Amino acid sequence: MKPVSSNTLRNAVVVFLIIGILFLALSGYLRPVLGVVMDPFVAAQRWLSERFMAVYDFFTLPRDVTELIQRNSELEDEVANLQSQIIQLQEQLQEADILYSLLDYARSRPADEYIAAAVIGRDPSPFLQYIIIDHGSDDGIRYGMPVVTQQGLVGRVEAVTASAARVQLISDAQSTVNVTLQTQDADALIEGSISGDITLEMLNQNVSLNTGDILLTSGLGGNYPSDILVGQVVDIQKTENELFQTAYIQPVVDFDTLRAVLVITNFQTTNISPLTNETER
Repeated sequence: MKPVSSNTLRNAVVVFLIIGILFLALSGYLRPVLGVVMDPFVAAQRWLSERFMAVYDFFTLPRDVTELIQRNSELEDEVANLQSQIIQLQEQLQEADILYSLLDYARSRPADEYIAAAVIGRDPSPFLQYIIIDHGSDDGIRYGMPVVTQQGLVGRVEAVTASAARVQLISDAQSTVNVTLQTQDADALIEGSISGDITLEMLNQNVSLNTGDILLTSGLGGNYPSDILVGQVVDIQKTENELFQTAYIQPVVDFDTLRAVLVITNFQTTNISPLTNETER
């Protein structure tokens, strides 16, 4: 019998070891050992991946700080431009809503003829209450013409130039409007004041007046058409020994936020003051 060489024996041992390791690996017994062995390789692979991405970003992203600053400035300008466009669109939508509301009001009173005008100025004095509109005599605006919005009465034209007009508000101290209660046949006057407050005057004591009552123009006095909404009663001042009762009125129009108005152009004002003043003969 021929003796077995050392090389052959060594190869046989290696083969058996490989077969044994494969058996153990397939059986799952070497999974913890493989985890320990592979962890350093996984960590190394992760480190190499991170370094690769850093090098990639270095060559692909802007490297110049000035370029980054310029790009940021361009983005800020674009955002500001978009915000400006949004504001302009919102203003245009608001103006369109106002014009549609004025148009609806004009359609509800077909007997009247109107000119729409934008508010371009306001009274800077605390003692006068008026607005300036962008239409004047060249557009057919005349002194005394009533001015309204879709909410109700604003005032009347007090002064006119070729391209603009001044409108006296009903809250002005020199303004007087003949009114009537919506729910009953009772005539009275409203008067403005230096402070801008509006008061109801010359209402008989026997008239039942309540907070929240609505006032309309009566058409008396010759300055305004009838049935235009004016305001509502917010506070009543009634004294037993007085012939008349008074009240504070909240106008339906917010004069501070007026942006557009309607001028009634076909109403003929009548000056009846010479007929109401007693003269000696």
